[in-house]
This record gives sequence, C-alpha cells and structure tokens, in this order.
Amino acid sequence: MPININCDMGESFGLYRMGNDEAVMPFITEANVACGFHGSDPNHMRSTVELAKRHGIKVGAHFSLPDLPGFGRREMKIDRDEMANIVIYQIGALKGFLDMAGIRLNHLKPHGALYGMAARQDHIAHAISDAAEHFKVPVFGLSGTLHEAVYTARGLDFRAEFFADLDYDDDGKLLITREHQAVSAEAVAAKAVKAVTKGLVDSVNGKQIPVRAETICIHSDTPNVLEIATSLRTALSAHLEAV
Repeated sequence: MPININCDMGESFGLYRMGNDEAVMPFITEANVACGFHGSDPNHMRSTVELAKRHGIKVGAHFSLPDLPGFGRREMKIDRDEMANIVIYQIGALKGFLDMAGIRLNHLKPHGALYGMAARQDHIAHAISDAAEHFKVPVFGLSGTLHEAVYTARGLDFRAEFFADLDYDDDGKLLITREHQAVSAEAVAAKAVKAVTKGLVDSVNGKQIPVRAETICIHSDTPNVLEIATSLRTALSAHLEAV
C-alpha cells in the first residue's frame, strides 16, 4: 500500500493561532481537520478545508473529547452512546464545509486523549465505530491495539498510523504529550523510513518495537513542523501515494 503523510491541522481558534497550516500543506497528502471540540471554529474549519482544496489534499475529520481549554489532551469519563453522538456531531460539522467545497470526506481520526482511550478502552473504540460505520471511510489508529481489533471486527476500513514526531514506550504505546516540543527533522525522517521499510521503531529506551505504517502523522503545533514536513516528504518520496 502506498504511504500517506497526514497532519493535524485547522486547530486555531478565534484570534488564537495554532500551527503553520499554509506552509505545511504542500508537503502532506492528508489533512486531519479539527472539528471544534479541541481546536478550530467555523471560520477556521472552512478556511482549512478551502486551503486543502487549493493544494489537492485529502481531508479527514479530527474529532476530540469536548475539551477546548485542554486542547483535547485530558481524559474524560463518557459512556458509549454519548461519545458516539459527540463524534457524529463533529464529523457532521466538518462534512458540511466539505460538501460546500465539493470535497469528499476521506478518513476519520480521534484526537489526543480520545485517541489513547480508544486504543485501550473497549467502549470508546466501539463508540467511534458506532459513528464511523455511517460515514464509510477509513479510520486511522495504532496497529496492535483496540483501534485495529475493534474497528476491523466491526467491518471498518482500518489504516495503521505511525507517529513520526512522537515517542513510543517499550510496549509500543504512544506517548501523548500535552505540548509538542521541537524535534530533529532528520531524526523524524529516518524514523519514518525505518517504520515504512522495516516495520520497526526504537522505543524511548532503545527497544526495537514492531509497527505498521500506512499513513505517517506529524503535528502542526510542533514548533519546527515545516522543517519536519520538508524532510519527511523528501525521505518518503519513493513511497508516497499519488495526490
């Protein structure tokens, strides 16, 4: 399967700016657009969709826990039915702007704490599946977790995601941080190439962890994201899906 580069985008809110979306967009193939519950608002959602359209970039819904002050990176206790409704609400908001722009919804991806919860909490993974089955597009997640087990069991199109600018622990779990620090662009590119060609990543303690990488994620709020995106695009040029 050809590889994609995805980026979490459209996360500015009101007068507050987050990320460097316009500069990064030419170097990715998929944009995960925030849907208003951890970042974004109607104006930024629409402008990000239109920016993606100008660059021919595929757009997916990046939905979150309802935690705008915490940027969706704090866990919450929510039951399955309510969580499914929260997800549907956000996807529907983005899809309205996509329909207006004549762009189809490409994929779905949980954000932040919700991503981690769905990887290990059965009812959250099923809540996302409850919402996703109506939209019939791929869902991004970590291989070897409940993302893969539940989504595939429910008949969803699962896409294994690799996080090039974040760390993994010795058990292969993603270390989700409240804030993203600058990282070496060359190291990110090398890590992504290793994941794609060898199916391995070095944990924070140097252990070789098996991974699958069908789409590579970077974050627009990493301080040197443009440098990362440029280096990653060059390193993976032979593997990328055509856009």
